[in-house]
This record gives sequence, structure tokens and C-alpha cells, in this order.
Amino acid sequence: MVHRRDVLRLALGALAGAVETGAYADAASPPSTGFPLGAPTPFDPAMVTDTARALAKQPYKALPQDLPDAFKTLTYDQYVSIHLRPSATIWANDNIGFALEPLHRGFAFSTPMQINLVADGQARRLAYDAGLFDFGKVTPPANLGDIGFSGFRVLAPLEHGGFFELATFQGASFFRAVARGQEPGTMARALSIKTADPRGEEFPAIRSVWIERPTLAGNTLVIHAIIDSESVSGAYRFTVHPGEATIIDTECTLFARAALDHYGIATMSATHLSGSIDKTRLDDLRPEVGEIDGLQMLTGKGEWLWRPVSNPATLQISTFIDENPRGFGFLQRDRDFDHYQDDDQHWENRPSLWIEPIGDWSFGGVQLIEIPSESDVNDNIIAYWRPKQPLNAGSDISFAYRQFWCKVPPERPPLATVSLSRSGRGSSAKRRRFLVEFSGEALSQIKSPEDIWPNLSASPGSIVSVRTFMSADKMTYRVLFELDPGGETFSELRLVLESHQKPISETWIYRWTP
Repeated sequence: MVHRRDVLRLALGALAGAVETGAYADAASPPSTGFPLGAPTPFDPAMVTDTARALAKQPYKALPQDLPDAFKTLTYDQYVSIHLRPSATIWANDNIGFALEPLHRGFAFSTPMQINLVADGQARRLAYDAGLFDFGKVTPPANLGDIGFSGFRVLAPLEHGGFFELATFQGASFFRAVARGQEPGTMARALSIKTADPRGEEFPAIRSVWIERPTLAGNTLVIHAIIDSESVSGAYRFTVHPGEATIIDTECTLFARAALDHYGIATMSATHLSGSIDKTRLDDLRPEVGEIDGLQMLTGKGEWLWRPVSNPATLQISTFIDENPRGFGFLQRDRDFDHYQDDDQHWENRPSLWIEPIGDWSFGGVQLIEIPSESDVNDNIIAYWRPKQPLNAGSDISFAYRQFWCKVPPERPPLATVSLSRSGRGSSAKRRRFLVEFSGEALSQIKSPEDIWPNLSASPGSIVSVRTFMSADKMTYRVLFELDPGGETFSELRLVLESHQKPISETWIYRWTP
């Protein structure tokens, strides 16, 4: 089954390739925008929140999907051939650290997003102009009116001229970012509702954005947005900071139109087809295929958890209960090309996405969803914070968090970390053998391997044949064991290295299924 998130992944992946390094380096000097602009209206960030609050008090009205037939039926190849003309790139020659590229509607991106540019306290709506697009393989109808945009791309300057794609907001409430030199990968959502819920998933959409013109002295881009869906309306503020890691500070207030007991904050999704622990299910010449290795969590109590993700045979949903989590995110730890052998996708160069909650997040859990997949275009791994507190109709709630799109997260365990997880057939048909390798300076501080104890458990099932190995340089410690599940169809595994009853490693957790 093809899901909306998978179609968006396919299209966005190709669009990333459309932003060539230095694509705008030789553009003639255009004004700040070649697009027509609406009349100026006063802008105050508080009005975004007021508008979202008022919207939630009204019956939900879906955004129009009206498009000329020429754009309604676009194929994937046709859509990705449509490009903005370089001379129309907003702010391209203003030397303010950012540029904007409005994105065309069509294919999977039929929902319009109103784009407003803000400068000197005044907002002006960006109007569509067909003359500013190169339509490639598409023959546009004559006399096109203002059909609007499907989203926008944020560009940042390269050191020697030109721009690269820093972030893209397009499709429902999806967006993504990269650090300099990375390939686009993991995607984020402003809000997810009833993901993998038997009642059916709801996809909030960004209706409108207000993008503040950056100041010459600053190095940030502020984007205000309103999202809307059947159940909720929301006011968002995204503050984008480029750098060694791209940081997006996110603040939101949600207004419930209807009662809501399943919604996700700081939602992220990524592709994982096969890894070192689950590569036997699919026949693929590439050793590993995936944008992420696992889910890292730092609990409210300070425990570091590492959960390798997998491509299961059946849908798997895991919830890690917590109070005021200190951080969580999808990490791509393995940066070795030889482990992927993919000259097209370069999975080793995809960003990690780390979430740092701000303020009181109260009770809830990090929910991890693993969806069976046989294609590397599917976003089959999803994670988000699921608050315990439901939203009653007419109520509101606020959250704030910081996203780090990076190679290495800003906060790392001061412990030994998992450097490898493997799984294979055990000593009998029903048993499964596992190898978990820990690495790090924390191991070298231990005087003797006998001072390390692998605290290992399975529920349900039992652990047998445990063996341990310490490397000669005392920087790596491997635990080999077998799981005997008995007659069970799943088992939750947990392993942490301890010395003198104190943890010296992060905690490895994994769900085994046949």
C-alpha cells in the first residue's frame, strides 16, 4: 500500500536533486522577488496565534484542491521537471544569508500554501506567476491565473558562490533540513495525528506561512505558520539557524476543534530497509539500506537508551513511557560508505535528527512505529512524543523544542555506546543469536574485564549461552548471546554494561519478532 508520506518522500527526493550546487551563482541581479506581491498589511506574530485560535472555533474547511487538468494528472517525472527560473529566486542577490524558492503545485502536492513575506512590520502575499517557472516536460495551459504554491524551499549560500538546499516545507505539515554537505533524509512533521491508528491517520496541512526577511546582522530565518485539520488548528514559529548543524527552534500552540487522544509532537520519519541486525529479510545487493540506524533517547531520569530500528515482517508499535524527556531522535551512526555500497543514495551522508524538548512536557512516551517495507522510497520508521494528556474540544496546549539536523548530536552519552548490533540463526531452529558491541573511552577506565557485567534480560523468553569479549586496547566490549523465545512471537531485549553496580554503557533495547 502506498501512503501519503511515501509519495511525498518520492517527490521530495527528486526535488533535492534539482538544487544543483552553485545553481544560482551566475544569476543576473534581480530585485528581492520577481513575483507579484499583494498589498501590505500590518503583521504581528500574535496575530498568527489569534488566527489559529479563531480558526479552531469554526467548522473545518478543507483547503481547495482545484488545479488545471494539466497539473492534476502530472506524473512523477513531469512534476520534477518543473523548476523556478534562477532569476526569480527570492533574495538571491540581497546578501542576507538566505534565499527562498516557491514550489509549484501538482502531482502529490495539490494542496495550496499561502506564502507571505514580512519586512518592516508589513506582510505581503506572494502571488503566482507562470512566467517565472520553467515547465520542462509539462505544457502549461494558457492564461494561468494565480494558482498559488505547494510550499517553499529555504536556500543558504555556499562559501564560493551559489546556494544549497537548507530546508524544505512542502506537503501536509512535512518539512526537512540538512547540515552543510549532507544529503536530505529524515523528514519532520509539524504535527501528526493518529499515526498507525486503526481509526485512520489524519494529516494536518500548513495553510499559510509568514516568512520574515532576515536582517543583515542576523543569521536566522523566522517562519510563522498556521496548520489546520479536522481535529486541530495550530500556530507555529520556526526559527532556522544554519551552521555546522542546522538548528530549527520550534514553538507551537495547538487549539483543539475536536477531542483528540492521539497526537504526535516533534514527529520524524525515515527510510530503513535493512541494517546489520535485520538484513536477512530482503534480497538486496547492498549490504545495508537506510537513512537511520536507530532511535536514541535520553529519559527524564537521565538514562541513555539506544534502540536499533528494523524492517519487520508485521507492523510494530513500541512506546517508551517517560516524564519530561531530555532528548530523543533518529541517528545515522554508521558513516562508512562500504557498509552501504550505494553510489546513488549515499545513505552514509544522511542527517541525524535530535530533538531537545524545552519546558514542561509532562507525562507521555516516545512512540516508535516500524512498518514493513520492500522499497527504499518508503518512510517506514516513524517516531514522535505522544503526550498522555488528551486534548478536549476547545482546549489548547503549547510545546517548544529544538531540532538539530546534524552528523553528530550535540549531546552524547558519557558512556560506552553501541557500535554494532547483529542477529542470526541460533544453535537450534527456534533460537536467535545476537551480538552487541559497545565502544568508547568509558571501557578503558575499567581495570579488568572481570569488573564488567552484562545486565541482560528478555521478556518474554530466556537468555542462554552468554559470552563476552574485550578487545586488546580495552576500547571495545562484545556480548554474544542467544534468545530462546519458547513459543512466543516477540521478545523485548534489554542489555546494559555495569561495573560495581553502576552503568558504564548506554542501554541497548530491541524487540525481536520472527
